[in-house]
Amino acid sequence: MEKHYHVKKNDTVMVTAGKDKGKTGKVLRIVKKKDRLVVEKVNMIKRHVKPSQKSKGGIMERESPIHISNVMFYCQKCSKPVRLGKKALEDGKRVRFCRKCEEVIDK
Repeated sequence: MEKHYHVKKNDTVMVTAGKDKGKTGKVLRIVKKKDRLVVEKVNMIKRHVKPSQKSKGGIMERESPIHISNVMFYCQKCSKPVRLGKKALEDGKRVRFCRKCEEVIDK
């Protein structure tokens, strides 16, 4: 059975726990096997990379996955991290909405 999460790729989220608490960013990808996601400019790590024909090498900085329970969806209208609800529209389409301002997220 496929897992379903409260956030999707390209959503804006805010980190609620850990060293990057309070930072916001866009979800770049979701790692479903480990319940983690990669957020833009959050949980940055340094990796020592050997030179190759493609890259020069050196110390590279990149994002590391963060657990999905440590993020909340960030509503642009409320300017706060919020919980999401699901409802069906008149045409039968199911969409996510902000529980605070009732703004529909999935158009």
